[in-house]
Amino acid sequence: MEIRRFGFGHRRPDGPPGTRGVRAALIHSDARGTVSELAFGRRALIEPHTNPNSTWFLVIEGGGFVRVADETERVFAGEAVLWPANVLHGASTDLSEMRAIVIEFSGTDDAAMRGILDGAALVLAPGGSTAGDKGDGGLTSAGSGSPRYDPAEGEPR
Repeated sequence: MEIRRFGFGHRRPDGPPGTRGVRAALIHSDARGTVSELAFGRRALIEPHTNPNSTWFLVIEGGGFVRVADETERVFAGEAVLWPANVLHGASTDLSEMRAIVIEFSGTDDAAMRGILDGAALVLAPGGSTAGDKGDGGLTSAGSGSPRYDPAEGEPR
């Protein structure tokens, strides 16, 4: 088991380049991408910049402002903002503080090639054709039908 510490006491004191009043902790980095925690003080700023990779900015505490291209929106804890590849973006706070998890994906965005559009995955039916209709589903009662788990089949892989 690997545990990475972040948060208070685990952040770089100087913050990432191009920031003011922001401290960061690197949680993970490899060829697939990077995961970091950012802590914004009051009147903190990530200068508007571009990045060749798609990045998700997940606000986990407090709130502030996020810029994408020429739009600036107020964001709060529980909201996630996509910073598309090669599009000007940044973040800031005014009189509040904000904490965010930043997930940067390496390489080009291949969502369209995988059939993922607007948050919905393309479902392939047997034989490779697309299944256009939603399936009908529901919960079964506790005593109906066969058991959900057959102990004779072993643990799921």
